Formats: sequence, structure tokens, C-alpha cells
Amino acid sequence: MSTATVHLLRHGEVYNPDRVLYGRLPEFHLSELGHEMAQRAAGYFLEQREAGANITHLVSSPLVRAQETAEPTAKALGLDIVTDDRIIEAANRFQGLSQIKQRLKEPKYWSYVVNPFRPSWGEPYRDQAERMMTAIVEHRDRAVELGGDGAQAILVSHQLPIWVTRRSAEGKALWHDPRKRECTLTSVTSLDFEGESLVAVRYAEPSVDLLANAANIPGA
Repeated sequence: MSTATVHLLRHGEVYNPDRVLYGRLPEFHLSELGHEMAQRAAGYFLEQREAGANITHLVSSPLVRAQETAEPTAKALGLDIVTDDRIIEAANRFQGLSQIKQRLKEPKYWSYVVNPFRPSWGEPYRDQAERMMTAIVEHRDRAVELGGDGAQAILVSHQLPIWVTRRSAEGKALWHDPRKRECTLTSVTSLDFEGESLVAVRYAEPSVDLLANAANIPGA
């Protein structure tokens, strides 16, 4: 039975002075701090490889902030970046807006928040977890094809899809308080597999010392 690991890397801080909920909008690039975080993530994975980790496959969401986060890791590990639309940010009806709390005072937005368990303002949590896990399994298997038993893949994605995937993997309800997500900027959520079975979920924060100065506006 082969073993494998898939690391879900959240992107770094985005340059977003207007504090827009950017969602899937194009051209939201990393900030200077975000680029530093991306370098930190690359260093983290390089250390893992030097310690024996067999990292063979690198995948990114198509959004520019994810691609820019993946680039230093690609360079450090000598890997090409494969783009996969299935690990993109969640769709959100508030995309492009700022000051969301103030918007909710307007009646035209009330229908968006009638069901927080689904959620009614965007892509259902279950759909996010399912598309993410389909991609995870495919890229896990590709990593093993490239590197054999114990191979590892890195998928650069976004906070909400990563978080609901983790909750699903841990058998928890997908509905949650967004303020309590454990998925900080350039955090790494690692899924360990034995054959087809998910046997462990691990979490690390390579940029923990940089977070205090980071703006953290969820994309969804």
C-alpha cells in the first residue's frame, strides 16, 4: 500500500488597500509582505525536501495571488506549476464589494444571508469540499506516479476551500464561524494518505511571525 501526502498551501497577503472582498476577481496581486510570505513557504518546503520529503508535484489555483505564491516554491524545488481550476476560490455574491457589514443593512442583500449553513451567499460548502477532494486525489496519484511511495504534492489554494476540505476530512460539519478558521496566510494543511485512506491531517504556519502585520480579508 503506497503512502502519499498532499499539502494545501494558502496564498500570501494580497495588496488590497480598499479592503475589497476580491473572491475570483483577476489582478489581485500579492503585496510586498505577501511575496515575503511566499518566499517563506518556499523555504519551508525546501527544508522539508532536504529532510527527506519526496515532493514531486506542484499545483496552483489559476488566480494570480495563488500563482505568485507558487512561484518561489517552483523555483526552490525545480518544479513546474500545474494550474487546476478545481482548487480556485469559492464563488461569492458579495465579490467586489467592501464594508460587507454595512451592506447587510440594505434590504437588497438580505436574501443572500438567509441560510448560513449552505451558505446562501455563495458556492455551497459541500460543493467546494467535493471539487477540492477530487483534485487532491488526482494530484496525489500523479505525485506517486512521478515519485513512487511516499511522494508528496503541493496545492496552492484559498482559505475557504482549504478550510471546508479540512473540516470534511475530519468528519466535522462544514458550517462554521469564519472568524475561527485555522488557515492563516501561507499556512500548510497536510493530508496524509495510506492507499486511498486519509489517515492524518496536520497543520503548520511557516509565516507565523509575519501575520501580525498582515491584512486578512477573506476572499469568500
